[in-house]
Amino acid sequence: MKPAVQTLLRAFRHVTSRDILHTLETLLIGLAGGTFFQWLELPGGLISGAMIAVGAAAIAGRPMGLPPLMAHVILMTLGLSLGSMVSPQMLTNMAAYPVSIAILAASTFCATLGSSLYLQRIHQWDRTSALLAGSPGALSQIIMLANERRADVAGIAVVQTMRVIILTAALPLILAASGLAQHGGSAMHAASATPLALGILVAACVVTSLLLRLLKFPANWMFGAMLGSSVLHGTGSIEGGLPNWAYAAALIGIGALIGTRFARISARTLLSYMAAAIGSFTVAIVVSAIFVALVTLTTNARFGDIVVAFAPGAMDAMLALALTLHIDPIFVGAHHLSRFVFVSIATPGIVHLFGRPQVDADD
Repeated sequence: MKPAVQTLLRAFRHVTSRDILHTLETLLIGLAGGTFFQWLELPGGLISGAMIAVGAAAIAGRPMGLPPLMAHVILMTLGLSLGSMVSPQMLTNMAAYPVSIAILAASTFCATLGSSLYLQRIHQWDRTSALLAGSPGALSQIIMLANERRADVAGIAVVQTMRVIILTAALPLILAASGLAQHGGSAMHAASATPLALGILVAACVVTSLLLRLLKFPANWMFGAMLGSSVLHGTGSIEGGLPNWAYAAALIGIGALIGTRFARISARTLLSYMAAAIGSFTVAIVVSAIFVALVTLTTNARFGDIVVAFAPGAMDAMLALALTLHIDPIFVGAHHLSRFVFVSIATPGIVHLFGRPQVDADD
């Protein structure tokens, strides 16, 4: 635990008044956007409203951003809330996961290949940049690999970010309109726990998150909290979750966090890659839809759960949508974690085999 405490102290030591002002501005804009969308009773309004408002402000040139410590707290709060939705019945449904996860691996490979070929043939991207842009999820790993391979980092960032933004904004509306998810601004949420139970719950989530971080487990802050909360709720040891205000704050926070991805992308850069982003997104959705149909025919999982689990978006965004749309968090979490691991492990090898040679990148 000592390295985590040292990291925490360093984070506080380097905070300036300008950082605080930028953080407050980001949160206030996210709050305004989320509140407005919630007032309109849009599905997933707190998340999508905050995301769109912060993203628009970032594109307009405002210094949008949240400090790493706050981002970790937001992700842990999301994980705690997801875990509070767990029931023994959800755990019994895990028997069908190996089949659908295997299909997900095939879907991820085919969607990546399809998006990559589109970017190469239609927009004349080089193979390495196209492969990295087509890989769904694991954005930080993808960007690091893009830097190492001298790929088009700006283009990859735009394509990846636009995929997340479109899915986060559109998926709740589509699912609600089709009757596959709850319509309206309210969301699925456990009753508030007692102060003692909430204290135990928070402590368990912090401990499991730190343990997973020491083990270098992917997405450790969110999945650690989700694991701790799931165990306590799944065994019946704890009943209830966060109070309504904390739950709403977490949803706005995750939306604002997603919106800050535009902070390093200028409007000119965004527009120059927009056609490539929309086109590759369309290809990925069409390919994913084929595999969603396959899973629907071969498993007993609910169609809405499958759609969110197979959506080629960021793991934190898709799990946040699961929280707001009555979607099984265990099913969605297992699949997006599997995709994250698959992309993180497989993408470097795929780029090495099929991307442009490293010597060309150094010329």
